[in-house]
Amino acid sequence: MAQVPQRFFDALAVRTWCGLSLRALGRAREEIDAINVYPVADGDTGTNLYLTVESAVAAVEAVFAAHEVDGALRDASRAPRDTADGPSLADAVGAMAHGALIGARGNSGTILAQLLRGMAQVLAARGDSDHTGGPGLRLALRHAAASARQAVAHPVEGTVLTVASAAADAADGAGGDCAEVARAAYEGARAALAATPGQLAVLERAGVVDAGGHGLVTVLAALVETFTGRAPGPVAAPHARAERAVEGECATEGECAAEEGGENGPAFEVIYLLEAEDAAVARLRQRLDALGDSLVVVGGDGLWNVHVHVDDAGAAVEAGVEAGRPYRIRITHFGQGDAHTTKAERPPRERAQRAVVAVVPGEGLAALYTEAGATTLLARPGEPPASGELVQAVRRAHAREVVLLPNDAELRHTAAAAAEQARTEGIRVALIPTRSAVQGIAALAVHESERRFDEDVVAMTSAAGATRHAEVTVAEHRSWTTAGICQAGDVLGLIDGDVAVIGADVSQVAATVLDRMLSAGGELVTLVLGDEAPESVADHLEARVREAYLAVDTVVYRGGRQGALLLVGVE
Repeated sequence: MAQVPQRFFDALAVRTWCGLSLRALGRAREEIDAINVYPVADGDTGTNLYLTVESAVAAVEAVFAAHEVDGALRDASRAPRDTADGPSLADAVGAMAHGALIGARGNSGTILAQLLRGMAQVLAARGDSDHTGGPGLRLALRHAAASARQAVAHPVEGTVLTVASAAADAADGAGGDCAEVARAAYEGARAALAATPGQLAVLERAGVVDAGGHGLVTVLAALVETFTGRAPGPVAAPHARAERAVEGECATEGECAAEEGGENGPAFEVIYLLEAEDAAVARLRQRLDALGDSLVVVGGDGLWNVHVHVDDAGAAVEAGVEAGRPYRIRITHFGQGDAHTTKAERPPRERAQRAVVAVVPGEGLAALYTEAGATTLLARPGEPPASGELVQAVRRAHAREVVLLPNDAELRHTAAAAAEQARTEGIRVALIPTRSAVQGIAALAVHESERRFDEDVVAMTSAAGATRHAEVTVAEHRSWTTAGICQAGDVLGLIDGDVAVIGADVSQVAATVLDRMLSAGGELVTLVLGDEAPESVADHLEARVREAYLAVDTVVYRGGRQGALLLVGVE
C-alpha cells in the first residue's frame, strides 16, 4: 500500500519515518549482516541497527499513546485541551532520540543514535513551530553528521560517518521542500556508499560496501518515502561473499578484518548506558581510548551510551563506575567466526534438545530462573526487549526445541514475531503467553525436558494459566483506570492486568489485593519483592496468610530492580 506523503517535518512525519525505517531495516537486516566486515566481522550490523530503530519506534509510539490518554482524560473531565491534535515536533524527535540512545546496539547502532540525536537537537530547538520545511531538514542533517563524527574517538573514512557527511553535503545543495532535500540526501549517501570500498582496504578486499553506511542509506530511503509516498527502490549494495575475497589474499572476510585491525585485536565489546556529568564523560573518553578501540560515546544531558572494544572488559566497566552510574551493561565476547578467532580455535558445541527462554524484570528473578535452568533476558523497567533481542536469546539457548516465556502481556506480539523468526532458522519454538513473571515461575516449576515436547508445553501452559497474577506499583502520572482516576504517586494494585485497588499505603493495598485473589481459593502464594518495596511488606503478608488462610503456603523471592514494588502469584 502506498505511503501517504507528509508535507512538512512534524511529529506525524517523525512517527512515519521511524516506522518506515524499521520495516526497511527488517527487510535489509540479513543483507546488511552479511556484508559486515568492519570494524569487526561479527555479522550483526543489520540486526543492531534494527534493534536501535525498534527502540526509537517504541519511544515515539509511547509519546503518541500518552497524548491520546491525556486527551481522553481531559474529555472525561470536560477540561479544555491545551495541546494540538498530537504531540509536538519537539516531543516526537526527543522521544526518537532518547529511544535510540537507550536501545543502541553495536558500533553502527550507537552512531545512528547520535545521528538521530543530532537531528533532534536542531528540530526540537524550533520552539516557535511544530513543523519545519526543507531548510530545517537541511540544517538537521548537517548537525547530525557533525555530531556523529565528534562522538567517534578516531573517525575512519569509508564508514557510516562518510556516508552521513555525504548526505549532509548533498542536502546543502538542494533547494525546495522536505521531499527534495530528503531525495538529495539519499542520492548523495548512496553514491558515497558505493565509493566506500575504495576508501577502506578491508572493504575492497572483501568485495563489499560498508554495512553501517548501507544501513544509513536504508534509513534515508525511508525518509524519502515519508515525504514522497514512494520508496526510492532497493539500495544497491555490491558484495561478494566468496571463499577468497581477493585471489592470493584473504581466505575469508574475517581474515581480511583481522589484517585491518590486527590478529590480536580486542576480545570484548562493552556497551552500557551511563548517567554522568559532561566533565566526567570527557575523562572517561580518555580512559577508554587508552584501553581499546572502536570507542563511541553518544548522548548528553546526563545520559550517555558508551561503546568500546577492549581486552579488559572489567576495566571498561570500572571506568564507567568512576565516571557515574553505568547500567544495562552488555559484554560480548567476539566468538567463532569474527575477526579475532578462527574455526579451529572454537569448535561448535552440541545443541541441547530443549531449553526454556524467559524474559524477567529484575536481577533477582534472573538469578532464580537461571538456577532453574532457563536462559534469561533481563528487561529493565520501561525498557521492554525488542523482538531481535528475543531471537538472540533463543539462539543463545542453543537448543533444538525452545519454550519461550515472555512474562508480560505487552510482549505477546513481540514474542510471537521472535518465535516466528526462530522457526525460520530451524528451531522448534513454543510460545506460552505468560503475562507475569510469577506465571513463568509456575510454568518453570513443572518443566521436564525428558517429556515429549508437546506434553511439556501443555503442562507448563496449564500451570501458568492456573496462576493468577497481581502487582503493586506506584502511578507515575494522573490516569484513568478501571478502579477510577488515580493521581501521580498513588499506590496501585493490579489483578490480572487491571487496576483493582487505589490507595496510599503499600502494605494496605497489597493486603487488599491478596485478600481478593485468595477469595477464589488457592494453595500457594508467591511474593516477589522489588528493591523499593518496604521491608515490612513481606512479613505483613506472610502473617496475614498464616492467620486467615490456614491451608495456603507462601514463598518469598527478591526480584531486584523489577519496576513493580511487589509481584503476587496465587496457584
